[in-house]
This record gives sequence, structure tokens and C-alpha cells, in this order.
Amino acid sequence: MNVMIRSRSRKLAGLAAGMILLAVMMLSSILFGLQQFGIQELWQAYAAFDGSNEHLILTTTRVPRTLIAAAVGASLAVAGTLMQALTRNPLASPSLFGVNSGASLFIVIGIVAFGPSLTLGSMIWIAFAGAAMTSMLVYALGAGGRRGFEPVRLTLAGAAVAAFASSVTSGLILINKQSLESALFWMIGSVSGRKLEHLLIVAPYMAAGLLLSLLLSGALNVMALGEESARGLGQRMLLLRAWTALAVVLLAGSAVAAAGPIAFVGLVIPHLCRSLVGNNHRWLLPYCALTGALLLVSADLASRFVLMPKEIPVGVATALIGVPFLIYIARRGRYE
Repeated sequence: MNVMIRSRSRKLAGLAAGMILLAVMMLSSILFGLQQFGIQELWQAYAAFDGSNEHLILTTTRVPRTLIAAAVGASLAVAGTLMQALTRNPLASPSLFGVNSGASLFIVIGIVAFGPSLTLGSMIWIAFAGAAMTSMLVYALGAGGRRGFEPVRLTLAGAAVAAFASSVTSGLILINKQSLESALFWMIGSVSGRKLEHLLIVAPYMAAGLLLSLLLSGALNVMALGEESARGLGQRMLLLRAWTALAVVLLAGSAVAAAGPIAFVGLVIPHLCRSLVGNNHRWLLPYCALTGALLLVSADLASRFVLMPKEIPVGVATALIGVPFLIYIARRGRYE
């Protein structure tokens, strides 16, 4: 069944409906969990804060957690879309290409080296450095020769780099047991326990990455026509790839700095949105940002009820969704 939305008015209506649904899910994420709250309590927590446990939970835990989940989901989804356009590989995503693992590895190295003196602002720059270096390494290993980007080679290179980075991260955590508790967060990925301060620090980089991706949307449409066609239409491919890679690093690096390595959002969402609005990146990128935020907020909300009173990290929840989807794509043989 063809579910693609073709008219401009319906695409705008779809975005509006998605925003309403996201607002409903974000409100649900704030109000529901181990402790239930009402809208009146949420209003009072900000209009007449009294220092009670209920108000503290809402203002310091639930609201920051929900906002971070939405921002990280949007960033990872757009980063995955950019990577798939850049490499022309339907399996490309920050998690599968090792960008998340590389950023996490650098953060764990920073924790081991500097301990409690490592500030959140420093973590962000370390995450960016890890994301950038991993991206360059995967590109160097996976692209070469006259054929340039080769989907299978890039996928294998990304998987190898991700496995290597994860192994080194695990080894560092085992060797330095004192940093186990703080470093374990960067192995799994979670929005639990995050503060609004974390979002405020990474928000400018996320916003810059999202804005840059929207500015590149027209050029990405041209690049999708193929290397020779894009050059014939006046595209400077090296510069376009550099700007696209910068947007990926900003989005993936800031997402990891805020919530750790959350996998598969950048793989699943672009495919879902492409089936709805097609390959026009002017529509695809906004839809991916909205749907990515919706997915991660919903996954975080659902993770609270599976083993209540305990919670499943949202990184585990997205993996449970993403692994079957990856198998589905691989079985269809969509590597072209």
C-alpha cells in the first residue's frame, strides 16, 4: 500500500499533526512514570514552586529528561538522514558507522584521565573530537579508489570501528573501576538523570547542526542525482561533503554528550519518513527531526513501565526497535 504524502498542503498538515502528537507525548512523559502527576501540579511547580518533592521531581527530573529526549532524538534522526545522503547507503547512521561509539570512547578516556575535574563543557568538545575523528577514520577505510564511496565497504568499516571503540571503552571501564559508575552511562545511552544544564550547553550546537542541514537540503537533492550529474549542475562536491560532515559531527557529537550513545534512531527514522514524504530533503529533514523526537520521547516513556519500579535505559529500548528493522533492510538487499 502506498502511503506517501504527495501534496504540499498534506505535508504541512502532517507536520502540524506530528507537532501536536509530539506535544501530547512530551506532556505524558512529564506526568507519567513511577510517580504520577497532574497538569495542575505541573503548572504549580513553575508558577508557585514550594520546594516539595513533587515540584522538585517535575522541575529537575521529568521536564529536563523529556526535553533532552526530544532534542537528542531529532538530532540523531537528522544526522542519520545526512549520512545516508552523503554515502548513498541506506544502512548509514551515527551508531552503525561508529560515530556514537567514537564520541563515547573519547568521553570515557576524558573521565579516566581527568576524573571529577572534567566539566560538562569539556565533555562536549571531547565528544565532538571523537565524532569527527571516527568519521574521518571510517571514510579513510571505507572510501577509496575510482569508485569513491562504496556502501558495503563503508558499512564494514563503520562496523569495525564501532566494535573497536566499544571494546576499548569496555576495557578502560574494567581497568579503572573507580570510574565505572560514571563511565557506564557512556556505554548504554540514557536520558535519565540528566539536568537542564546539559541541554542548555549542547543546544546551540544542535541548533547549528539542524540549521546547517536545512540550508544544505537543496544541495543534497542535487547530490542524490549522482556524482557526475551534481558536478554538471555546478555543485562543489568536496565542499558539500565537508559541510554535511560538519553537520553530522555537530548533531551526533552533541547528542552523545547529552545522552550517551543511543543507537538506531538515525537508521530507523529516515526510512520511515522517506516512505511518507519521499526523497526531497526539504521535507524529509523536518519530518525526520519531528519523528526522531517523537520516537525517543515515546521510547523513554515506555521504558519506565516495562520493569517498574526499575527502568530500562532508553538506549536499550531503541536497540530493541532498531535491530529487527536493520535485519529487515538487510534481507531486502537495499545496498544500492
